[in-house]
Amino acid sequence: MAQNWRARRIRWGHRLAAWRAGHAPVPERFSAAPEPFFIGHYGVGQRLARGDWALGDARVSAADPWAIDPPSERFARDLHGFGWLDHLAAVGDGRAGTAARDHVAGWIAQFGRGAGPGWEPDLTGRRVTRWITHASLLLPRKDQAAEVRLRAALGRQARFLGRRWHLSPPGLPRIEALTGLITAALWLDGLEVLLPPAALGLARATLDTVDAEGAIASRNPEELLEVFTHLVWAASTMLAAERDPPDAVIDTLERIAPVLRYLRHADGGLARFHGGGAGLPGQLERALTLYGQPPLIHGGPEAAGRAMGYARAQGARTSLIVDAAPPPKGADGGRANASTLAFELTSHRRPLIVSCGAAAVFGMAWERAGRQTQAHSTLSVEGVSSARFDLNAANQTERLVAGPQGVTLQRSRDADGTTLLLSHDGWLPAFGLTHSRGLALSADGRMLLGEDRLAALAPADRRRFNAALGGGRGRGVNFALRFHLHPDVEASADRPEHAITLRLRSGEVWLFHFEGQGRLALEPSDYLDPTCPEPRPAQQIVIHATIDGFAGQINWTLAMARDTPRAIRDIGRDDDLALPPDVLAPVGARD
Repeated sequence: MAQNWRARRIRWGHRLAAWRAGHAPVPERFSAAPEPFFIGHYGVGQRLARGDWALGDARVSAADPWAIDPPSERFARDLHGFGWLDHLAAVGDGRAGTAARDHVAGWIAQFGRGAGPGWEPDLTGRRVTRWITHASLLLPRKDQAAEVRLRAALGRQARFLGRRWHLSPPGLPRIEALTGLITAALWLDGLEVLLPPAALGLARATLDTVDAEGAIASRNPEELLEVFTHLVWAASTMLAAERDPPDAVIDTLERIAPVLRYLRHADGGLARFHGGGAGLPGQLERALTLYGQPPLIHGGPEAAGRAMGYARAQGARTSLIVDAAPPPKGADGGRANASTLAFELTSHRRPLIVSCGAAAVFGMAWERAGRQTQAHSTLSVEGVSSARFDLNAANQTERLVAGPQGVTLQRSRDADGTTLLLSHDGWLPAFGLTHSRGLALSADGRMLLGEDRLAALAPADRRRFNAALGGGRGRGVNFALRFHLHPDVEASADRPEHAITLRLRSGEVWLFHFEGQGRLALEPSDYLDPTCPEPRPAQQIVIHATIDGFAGQINWTLAMARDTPRAIRDIGRDDDLALPPDVLAPVGARD
């Protein structure tokens, strides 16, 4: 009850602050017209222009988004945050521009005086940043009345942020609120007085959000990219206005940039773990370009052997990224996955082994499924996850509350390649088993050797394992070793008892085979990409096996076929797959 009362007080305080902000003078003009900075997706923008709103954890079709009764809190937040404006701007044609202007005008008319769920500091900051950076799209020429309405709405929201940003949740939400405040203070005449406290607040927020190694507590790579993107935008706009960004912001950018590079696959996409996707194409490159070349940081992720809990191996143009740390729990585990020791592998610009992903936009059931161990390329025991989730009945959300505690990593590198030796204890409480995984990537990137072992090591573990066997009746404990394939990978079980052939669109051919007791199978899977209208059908390689002693082991190999050339001219396009058939034709010209 105390928490509910406090939340109600904050909401009423937001409404009062919005009302008071509306009595201030309207900013006289935009001091300049910034270039659009935030990246959108053409296919998503096309669907939005047609009234297909896939936001938060739901999907609704409506020509007027403000006539929608939001099906969930997540949907409402994403709708009122206007992050989707980036996608409409990516399309940029007449239909998308008209939709963007109509939706902004509709929000101002219906909610602009302080009503609705959008008057939260983080959503307001996100909205202000988008409106200003896309001002050229939102302001048709010779429409003075529309410009006055937009400036008045932005001025009200900026003054609201000046009073309420400190009540936004710490982390990315607070950084979004302060980025919006800084943007408005720099680009709207008469609001310069809001800049100094906003810059000071941003300096404190970055220190509270990003640790000394450039990591965030959620271990979500895409969230780290969002933090980096907002800080780069804030710093660059201050420099463009001949204002010095806070030293804490510059120092934080220098810590984050090497971590993002470490977590980036050979195709430019981020590792997809703990609720994060690969990031929109071009987003990381644009942010890094605007940030500039960082100084050489000795003792960074490469020297430490891992970054934000992930281990990486690189062989030529093949990248391997492994989840090599305990999952975040509690308040930081709202989007965490049971993915310990799972890996992803990308060859050149083609993802090969992936995680299914955690795309909440497809609904809560899909999101929950994407967080389980079985949705990742690792080992699961008896069909359960290596971590436990707790359901909040009030809002139907789940947090990861228990998982592996002891996660080890040993890394070695020589002329032959890189070897990672890992283990975790997530199966100890239920089965008395420790999972050990060895991964060795060759220096030329053409072979990955794997070894997965389950073992009951200590006497107490063996007693627990015997109990799991069913009182010593010897039925065994079943486990499965999974390798989820990207949808573009064509897999065929030419010799199902021995090997599986994998063909990439680049022309590369890879062979998978294993040694040990078990049954090899190709099974259906799904690839959850939030830029696609539906989950994409895919396949997974699965080795089903049983352990009935105190140890069991499977060795496997993923190797490029000998006749695959060492250099492949891979210039084909894949991004059209995310688009509906009626918009495929103009994509090449636009992109």
